[in-house]
Amino acid sequence: MIGGLNDKISREFAGVQHVFGAGNPHAAVMLVGEAPGREEVEQGKPFVGKAGKNLDEFLQSIDLAREELYVTNAVKFRPVRVSQKGTVANRTPSAREVAAYRPYLLEEIRLIAPKVVVTLGNTPLRSVLGDPKLTIGEVHGKTIALKRATLFALYHPASIIYNRALAEVYREDLAALKAYLKSV
Repeated sequence: MIGGLNDKISREFAGVQHVFGAGNPHAAVMLVGEAPGREEVEQGKPFVGKAGKNLDEFLQSIDLAREELYVTNAVKFRPVRVSQKGTVANRTPSAREVAAYRPYLLEEIRLIAPKVVVTLGNTPLRSVLGDPKLTIGEVHGKTIALKRATLFALYHPASIIYNRALAEVYREDLAALKAYLKSV
């Protein structure tokens, strides 16, 4: 089922190395990140780098096993920029890139049919809801009704690596997510 989508997007974006979603195709919970990073591209799996380690810690804190979930990204390739020093670094996907991959993400959600879609950061939140101006700061820790699921918005796990001030907010949001998951 997902394989056909993978083939379609690979044809549409030929020459770009894609990292597709992975996990339980019947998951009740789907996690949606921004885009793969270097480690994800190297291993061909979502959330395996530093953010993946943070993700594993957050999953443990809310009593979820990664095997129970389906994990994907809003954009399926690694958007990069070259710094002034000549090093390659991740960048936030452009609005055009997010829009191009949005139909794929929405179809992925439809096919997996989770009860809860957890967005990790601005990019997946905006992609799922189709609102390019919405920010995670406005809706983090809250639920939003979708057609066939509920969206729960969280900051991206990497955000606490770069902004330690978010650590307490993140813990509170995780506690809210854990309570919500117990209720569904």
